[in-house]
This record gives sequence, C-alpha cells and structure tokens, in this order.
Amino acid sequence: MSKLFLITGVSSGFGRALAQAAIEAGYQVAGTVRSAEQAAAFAALDPDRAHPQLLDVTDSAAIDAVVARVERALGPIDVLVNNAGYGHEGVLEESPLQAMRDQFEVNVFGAVAMIKAVLPGMRRRRQGHIVNITSMGGTITMPGIAYYCGSKFALEGISDTLSKELAPFGIAVTAVAPGSFRTDWAGRSMVRSPRAIDDYDASFAPVRQARMDKNGRQPGDPAKAAQAILRVVRRENPPAHLLLGSDALALVRAALAERLAAIDAWEAVTRSTDG
Repeated sequence: MSKLFLITGVSSGFGRALAQAAIEAGYQVAGTVRSAEQAAAFAALDPDRAHPQLLDVTDSAAIDAVVARVERALGPIDVLVNNAGYGHEGVLEESPLQAMRDQFEVNVFGAVAMIKAVLPGMRRRRQGHIVNITSMGGTITMPGIAYYCGSKFALEGISDTLSKELAPFGIAVTAVAPGSFRTDWAGRSMVRSPRAIDDYDASFAPVRQARMDKNGRQPGDPAKAAQAILRVVRRENPPAHLLLGSDALALVRAALAERLAAIDAWEAVTRSTDG
C-alpha cells in the first residue's frame, strides 16, 4: 500500500536517509527544507516522488499552510516524521538561557506544532503514524548536553503520552531513539557554547574532545536506520519506543538498571510518605 510521508529536515542526516529509502520503496515523500538550494537538491532525488516544502519548523504560523498545501496537492498524510532538530553542547552554567530556548524551540515546540497540524486529518480518517526522532539522550545523560537531553526527554514524554491519547483513533506514535550515527549531529549541525569556567575542564573537556574525535566514525549507519524505521511504519502494531544502535541499547539498559537499583535502595523512604 502506498503511503505519503511528511518528513521534516530532509536536507541531510536521518531525514535525507529516510526520505531516500521511502522514495526507493515507492512512497511519496514531502520533505521540509530551509532553502531553495536544498529544495532543488531534494527534488532531484526523484521528480515524481520527492516533494520539497520550504519551512522552518520554528515558524509555527507557516506550518498549517504547508500541511494544507501538501494534502491538497498529494493527498492525506499517512506518516509524519519529526526529524528536524540539532544538538547544543555546553556546560549548563556556561550556556546562556537563550541557547536552551532555541534548542527547545526546534526540538520540542517545532515537533509539537507539526503534530498539531496533521492530527485533525489523521483523527478524522482514524489512521496515521507519527514518528518522533528523539535520542538515547532522552533516557541517558552525560556532561555538557543538558539542554539537548532536556529537549529529548521532553519529546520522549510527549510521545509516550500522545500514544495513549491517540490509540483510540487508530493513530500510532513511535519515539525513535538513535545512538551515535554517522550524521552531522556532532559536526557542523552542533551549536557549541564557548568554554569559560576552568572548574569544568576535568569533567567536560575530555567529553567534548572525544565527541569531536569520533565524528564521522560513529558505529551507526543512517541508511540502516532508515530501513529500520520503514519496517516499524509497515507494522500493524508498531512500538511506542524504539532504540537504534547497539550503543544506545547498552547505555539505555545500563541507565534503566541503575535507576531501578536506586528505586529499590530508597524504597523504604519512598513508602514512608504514605498517610
């Protein structure tokens, strides 16, 4: 069965890999880009199936118009993939609040605005699938990416709640949490706050350096991630959460085990507050 995908951020990374895989599988793909040059490059993938849409997901006033235009021209949107996003790196004390606002504006508010635009149509049709690209950073944390992890924790929580709200309407929601993949996330796409406080050198400087050194050599293959997401979209009962990558699997399992151990260790104190 043919599907129409609306994917945000198709100029590079996961968005480009998923759009290309969906097109090769015979699906129609409307993909958002932020420039005319990116639009031309995306359309060149397949003039019949690749449909670029100029959109900045932080421009919430423009989103409804883009969704309406896509549905008028191509038909109902079957799958929304909220992929547009970026990473902010910086110790919290060194990072301005505006950097956090910018991070949430793209990674959280942009995704929610897209969801709100497609939901009326999906709800009327009693079908659809919303895929939110989160991160293993929506479950685990590490020094220097508090704003990024905060945004992905938020999107994970929103996705989980939304899956329960939309289940009665036959609409699936899947939060896809990748580990380290060979995308531009840790390279040109990352916004880095400048260093200013020496006290953080020992804990954060090696983390930043290691991330920069590993850029381009991460274990994850975006093309394989795209195929995994397509498999999920084709499933009749897709999961609400999906990890991608062996590193994500190991790190998230360890973080959850540590959290459960702490819950057990403090169980008596937890129970002591009941009336």
